[in-house]
Amino acid sequence: MSVNTVSLAAYLIAALLFIRALAGLSRHETAVAGNYFGIAGMGVALAATVLLAAHDGISALGVVLLVLAVLGGASVGLWRARVVAMTQMPELIALFHSFVGLAAVLVGWDGYLSVERHPLGPAASVLRVEGTYGIHHAEVFIGVFIGAVTFTGSIIAFLKLSARIKSAPLMLPARNQLNLGALAVFVGLTVWFIAHPALLPLVIVTLIALVLGLHLVASIGGGDMPVVVSMLNSYSGWAAAASGFLLNNDLLIVTGALVGSSGAYLSYIMCEAMNRSFISVIAGGFGIEAPSGAAQDMGEHREVSVAETAELLADAGSVIIAPGYGMAVAQAQHGVAELTRKLRDRGVTVRFAIHPVAGRLPGHMNVLLAEAKVPYDIVLEMDEINDDFPATDVVLVIGANDTVNPAAMEDPGSPIAGMPVLHVWEAKQVIVFKRSMASGYAGVPNPLFYRENAAMLFGDAKDRVEDLLRAI
Repeated sequence: MSVNTVSLAAYLIAALLFIRALAGLSRHETAVAGNYFGIAGMGVALAATVLLAAHDGISALGVVLLVLAVLGGASVGLWRARVVAMTQMPELIALFHSFVGLAAVLVGWDGYLSVERHPLGPAASVLRVEGTYGIHHAEVFIGVFIGAVTFTGSIIAFLKLSARIKSAPLMLPARNQLNLGALAVFVGLTVWFIAHPALLPLVIVTLIALVLGLHLVASIGGGDMPVVVSMLNSYSGWAAAASGFLLNNDLLIVTGALVGSSGAYLSYIMCEAMNRSFISVIAGGFGIEAPSGAAQDMGEHREVSVAETAELLADAGSVIIAPGYGMAVAQAQHGVAELTRKLRDRGVTVRFAIHPVAGRLPGHMNVLLAEAKVPYDIVLEMDEINDDFPATDVVLVIGANDTVNPAAMEDPGSPIAGMPVLHVWEAKQVIVFKRSMASGYAGVPNPLFYRENAAMLFGDAKDRVEDLLRAI
C-alpha cells in the first residue's frame, strides 16, 4: 500500500472524527466525548501530514521546521487552554479565527509566488497539463480575499470583546455603499486576475479585503457581537477550505466546509432568535439600524438587602434564574448552583432561563452551569421558558442586562429594538444582581431596573450569592 493511499485513508478517518466531534458538541451530555473525537481527528491528521511530507522528500531542515511548528503550536495551545478564563473565551476564539485568516492569506500568496509568478515553471506546467491553471488563479484570489477579511475582522472582534476598544458601532457616512463598493471592486479584480494574473491586482485585493474586514466588524454594535463571532467562525472555515484547494489537501477542504457551513447555520439560527437579518450580518450594517434614542428620566430604582432577598426566596414556590456575562465575570456559577440545590431541597421549583446570546458566545452560560453541576433538565432556552414568567414568584437576574431589557419590545427607537429578550419583568418579583446602574454591553439603558416589581441587589455577584447562602 502506497504512502499516498495511507495518507488519504488517514484524512478520511480524521474527517469522520471531526464530523463525530461536531455531533458530540451539539449536546451537553456528549460534549466531552465530542472534544476527544476532535483531538483524535487532529492527531491522525497531523501524523498523516508528517508522513506525506517525509515521503515527498522534504529536507532535514523542513522536518525540523515542521516539528518545531507542531510543538510550538501545541505548547501555546496547552498554555492558553490552562490559563484562559471562561469570560475570555469569546475574545480568544475571535483571535484564533484571525490566525486561520492570516494562514489563508499566506497560503494564497505562496500559491501565487510558486505558480503565477513563474508561469513557465514546473508547478505552472503541471497545472496546465491537469487543465486547472485558470482554476488556480481563482483559488488564489478568492482565498486571499476571504482570509484577509477574516483576519482583520477577527482582530476587531477580539479588541471589542476584550474591551480594548469601545463596543459602539463605527458609523461612517454611506457605510453600506462602501461595503458594496468593495465587493464590486473585488469581483472586477477577480476577473482581471483570472484573465491576466499579476502582482498588482493581488496587492490591491489584499489591501481592500483587510480594510473591508476591519470596517465590517467595526460597524457592528457590541450587543450583536456573539453573532459576529459565529459568522467569523464561518469565514475562517471557508478560508481553510480555500487553502485546502490551493494545497490540494482533501482534509482541509472537508474540514473547512464543515466549519464554514456549521458556522453559517449557527449564525442563521442566532439571527432568527434575535430577530435580525442574516444578510445584514454579512453586509456589516448589522445592529445599527435603529437610533440610540434620547435619554429619558425613568424614575428611581429600589434597592433590596440580602436578608430581604433570602426571605423572598424562602417564601417562593417557583424561582427562575436568568444568568448573564456578569455571572461569568464574577465566577459566581458554583455559588448559584449551591443556591439552586438549597432551594430545591426546600421544595422550591428552580429553573434557569438562557438567552441565545447570554455570555457573548452561544452556549457560554450552558458550559458554565454544566461546569458547576447544574442539572441539564432545569436549564431551559428562552423559547422554552418565556411563557412561564407570569406564573413565577421570584426571578433572579444575575449579571444579565441587555438580554432582559424590555426596551427591545417597547421602544422602537432602541438599538436593540426587535431583539427577543427574556420577559423577566412579568414575574411577581425581580431581583437584579448588579455592580451598579451602568448600561450593559450594548450601551442601552434598561427600564427593568425602575419597574415597581424590580429591586437592585448591588455588589459582586459571587459575594452576594454567598451572602444569600449564609442567610438562607
